Amino acid sequence: MNKSFKYLPPNKRKKIVLVCDDIRVHSGVATVAKEIVVHTAHHFNWVNIGGAINHPDQGKVVDLSEATGKEIGIDDAQVKIYCVSGYGKEEEVRQVLDIEQPDAVMLFTDPRYFGHIFNMEDDIRKKCPIAYINIWDDYPAPRYNQAFYESCDLLMGISKQTKNINELVLADCDNSNRVFKYIPHGLNHEHYFPIRKDHEDYKNMRIFRNSVFNGDDVDFCLFFNSRNIRRKQIPDTMLAFRHFLDQLPRTQADRCRLILHTEVVTDHGTDLEQVREYLFEEKYPKACVFSINKLDRKHLNYLYNIADAQVLLTSNEGWGLTITEAILAGTPIIANVTGGMQDQMRFVDDEGKWFEPTPEVPSNHRGTYKKHGKWAFPVYPTSRSIQGSPPTPYIYDDRCRWEDAAERYMELYKMSKEERDERGLAGREWAISDEAGFTAKHQGQRVLEAFDELFKVWKPREDFEIVNATENKSKVLNHKLIY
Repeated sequence: MNKSFKYLPPNKRKKIVLVCDDIRVHSGVATVAKEIVVHTAHHFNWVNIGGAINHPDQGKVVDLSEATGKEIGIDDAQVKIYCVSGYGKEEEVRQVLDIEQPDAVMLFTDPRYFGHIFNMEDDIRKKCPIAYINIWDDYPAPRYNQAFYESCDLLMGISKQTKNINELVLADCDNSNRVFKYIPHGLNHEHYFPIRKDHEDYKNMRIFRNSVFNGDDVDFCLFFNSRNIRRKQIPDTMLAFRHFLDQLPRTQADRCRLILHTEVVTDHGTDLEQVREYLFEEKYPKACVFSINKLDRKHLNYLYNIADAQVLLTSNEGWGLTITEAILAGTPIIANVTGGMQDQMRFVDDEGKWFEPTPEVPSNHRGTYKKHGKWAFPVYPTSRSIQGSPPTPYIYDDRCRWEDAAERYMELYKMSKEERDERGLAGREWAISDEAGFTAKHQGQRVLEAFDELFKVWKPREDFEIVNATENKSKVLNHKLIY
């Protein structure tokens, strides 16, 4: 850590209370939150109200200052965790805020988990601002989230789409002291990286590859890595692979594999073994490989490097962290054009710029722009239906055709290994660049700058406010449906 780079001594730092998953666990939220803490601990002091389901350390306070300091090379980091079940009860949160007296509160996950905190926002914002690093999977812009967003002084959208949604939902509110920022997910690019023939770990990766394929000769491999839940469209991923294999000569088809790193059976998804048996058992019994054991980062990086492409056809996806991991590993991606996954494909608008959503063109899921990064193989959704539930009354479900996915599989298959590698490396080069900045270092710097801007403009809430009871804030759609 370069101490001259916005380093502050502990007594000069702002203190931020971060409410999210316990940053020691392995959820996606915890992984990203920990990277934010680690990469800003030289500038802020952090207190994590760290949640878990039935937290085994409920009520304990854990000091991570020394461990964090060692990781970033300073001896005065200040990081602690208050362990809570869920995201804490209102009285637990109030107690932490009374003890710590923070300069800001930061929230990170779905807003419906923070109802108890949003109910306290008037009291909190008289003393310090509320920041929210947030994501929303799809349009129409969720006006039902307006009260949540309006309770925040800093809205950090993980995707370009989310930032646009934040601005659309709050378009008729007073935003004079509110800060909107685009802060994409960032991962440690030293954990996910390409392993080619000249790499010192190449031999070990080949040994691992041989064990995955049980010694079989494999020429082409696709990789899926996510949860077994319905919106991930895993059966479509498998069906597309079967269709792809059917178009190859049998000798070539027998040397192709689809690796599924996921649960085989869940109530939130389906029985993937039954799907595998139905689609593959008779003709291609070895085509589908399940990876069900939890892997450390080293072996997960091996799988990304073994694969010729990472596949994610999910119909709703706020970001898609596994395709970020794949890109950083130098692996091409095949993905549905929805949510934050479009950011990672780097679509280009008519002016040659990285696509920026607007009320006129809020998303590229209709295929308005076709030019994209060479590492990306997009599958455009052909069905955009509105789904909903009482807490989330309306949201698009963007479904792509499995036949279209199979075409992208074939497109990659017909390329040489050298071309696939070259495209994948181009993706990594862009991902770690200042433009994309999908690294933990870039993410930390962006969060740091966003908070510094917030502290310059933030004003405490008044002790009371006058509300016009006849005022009716608009709840009408304020972006185009056809674009």
